[in-house]
Amino acid sequence: MPRTQQHTKYESETKLMSDFLDLPTLIIIGVAVVVLLRLRSVLGTRTGNERPPSDRIRDRSEKPANEDDTVVPLRPQPAAPQDDERRQRKLEAEIEQFSKGDAEIAEGLKAIAGADSGFMPKSFLEGAKSAYEMIVTAYANGDRKTLKNLLEKDVYDGFEAAIAEREAEGHTVDFTFVGLPGIAITEATLDKRNAQITIRFDAEIVSATRDASGTLIEGNADQVVTITDEWSFARSTRSRDPNWKLVATNQLD
Repeated sequence: MPRTQQHTKYESETKLMSDFLDLPTLIIIGVAVVVLLRLRSVLGTRTGNERPPSDRIRDRSEKPANEDDTVVPLRPQPAAPQDDERRQRKLEAEIEQFSKGDAEIAEGLKAIAGADSGFMPKSFLEGAKSAYEMIVTAYANGDRKTLKNLLEKDVYDGFEAAIAEREAEGHTVDFTFVGLPGIAITEATLDKRNAQITIRFDAEIVSATRDASGTLIEGNADQVVTITDEWSFARSTRSRDPNWKLVATNQLD
């Protein structure tokens, strides 16, 4: 019996359906349905009766203080006793390290730390290193603004006078700060509320001073030299300003 076009089309569609609904395909469809149902149960759906965000925020703020929460409080909690003990041990170790066996320096550092709870010798020395580089570089460049922020008035006046004299003579300085191979505390004192620490700096620099015509009159632009300075920094332990200022300088030979 001849096959009609309609019969052929029906058989093709039947074969396509049977191929589509084979066992692996049915398993995948079943897994997808289960996953969708699980997601629906976890995430839920919007019904129009949800509480506004303000209600949910208020509920969280009304939790008991001892209830676990992942929100970090804006105001930090007081330091635990063991943190204070750890800081004290660290302070004692740093005083021993940086006093280098000098009892007077050690006593001075202890007194300063006792009057200023934020003082740590290592952090102070790191700040002094940065200040030294900034000051010597600012002086070479004639940067009065930077100097004024870091120096006490008497010291600033001396630096400013030297800069003004240099400028009047038409002299310029080519300056490069190379590094600080040596730094040490040589004195530490507390007079009432005024703390003062003196530091010896062994610095490596490249410096060349030229006159108005560009002729080299001092230094060497191609040579690294070592200079030694002894500077004193001071601050009031009752001041809200945490910065120390340079109050005295002495260049050592």
